[in-house]
Amino acid sequence: MLDAVLARIDDTLPESLERLMALLRIPSISTDPAYAEACQSAADWLVADLASFGIAAEKRATPGHPMVVGHVSGEGPHLLFYGHYDVQPVDPLELWDRDPFDPALEETPAGKVIRGRGASDDKGQLMTFVEACRAWAAKHGSLPCRITFLFEGEEESGSPSLVPFLEENAEELRADLALICDTGLFESRAPAIITMLRGLLGEEIVIRGPDKDLHSGMYGGPSINPIRVLTRALAGLHDDEGRVTVPGFYDGVPELSPELAAQWDALNFDAAGFLGGVGLSEPAGEAGRSALEMIWSRPTCEINGIVGGYTGEGFKTVLPAEARAKVSFRLVGTQDPAAIREAFRAQIRAALPADCTVEFHDHGASQASHMATDHPAFEAARGALAEEWQTPAAFAGCGGSIPIAGHFKKLLGMDSMLIGFGKDDDQIHSPNEKYDLESFHKGIRSWARILDAVSK
Repeated sequence: MLDAVLARIDDTLPESLERLMALLRIPSISTDPAYAEACQSAADWLVADLASFGIAAEKRATPGHPMVVGHVSGEGPHLLFYGHYDVQPVDPLELWDRDPFDPALEETPAGKVIRGRGASDDKGQLMTFVEACRAWAAKHGSLPCRITFLFEGEEESGSPSLVPFLEENAEELRADLALICDTGLFESRAPAIITMLRGLLGEEIVIRGPDKDLHSGMYGGPSINPIRVLTRALAGLHDDEGRVTVPGFYDGVPELSPELAAQWDALNFDAAGFLGGVGLSEPAGEAGRSALEMIWSRPTCEINGIVGGYTGEGFKTVLPAEARAKVSFRLVGTQDPAAIREAFRAQIRAALPADCTVEFHDHGASQASHMATDHPAFEAARGALAEEWQTPAAFAGCGGSIPIAGHFKKLLGMDSMLIGFGKDDDQIHSPNEKYDLESFHKGIRSWARILDAVSK
């Protein structure tokens, strides 16, 4: 049964590629109002494409760009597949080697690639699942289980309509498991299922001292300098071992299980190459933790920007009236963003001397997501990926934050399997974005194998 589907995927790859090219030609940039009609067109295209192989699909209006929702009945588990059809802006256009919305198959030293905006993020990834379902329906007249399709049009612009839409349509969209194809291969070579996503907390600090900028020759010494206050407070956020000093910060941070640690060790992550690729040689961060552990399963506190005083050309001996910094925290386990925010603010306030005030601006907060890998579908999918890629697949972490997985858990009560086939050099969000033809082809085959395994 599966062999027939895989054979059809191989035989019809040119047609699958042309359908992807058609979707890539639609300039569905969600953040720019000038492309609102293009976003509508992309949603219409997906509705028609799903309908072409028997999926009851429709475009649903939101205050922003529309959602696409499709349903197919079936026996066995109910799966919800999520992807997004919107793309990032293409600026700077002059750095592209071709029109970003005139996609093409190109030969490179590493093999054939699909070049164009959205090729990897997320149209190419989205279509791997759609094409797997198309091949299955063509060979067997139906899909192997019940599936709901949910395609969003605002992921690249903050998803303002997503949470209200999930809340309003929870009963319709709730499934046994969500599938999300917006990730990549481990080190561009090994398949992985992302089971850990770090949360994110953002804070902006403004420290003020004198009521105006002062001449440092006349006031330097007796007058407080907000930059000195700020940098001292920021320096105190870490101890000499690289641990974060915010009180209660590590509450809810779990240790890695021996089983997962063994899987990660088997990946043979090249930490020296990882750092060397960006001009670094020595690992920083928490002492005694591996680089992979720090990226995937440990929380962080990072200073993302500092501004104060004169920063223009030349030199100005000014003692500034204020200094600003932006600080972000990556969160894991059950760390509470609200509690960490309050503890962080209390620590900064405690570092203020007389004549200084502080103002805080929050920049969002989301908890970490951790998937229950004891669900049998996870091991079934891991085995299916290993069959296709002929290399062991791992339950991996992700250093970044993908809010949709947390929304599915919180609002719909379901875990997510995040499986993707992007590569590290796909240049998503950058000029000359690409998606390897191998990733597209084997991605389709992978989803066919996963559907077969999970449906059983």
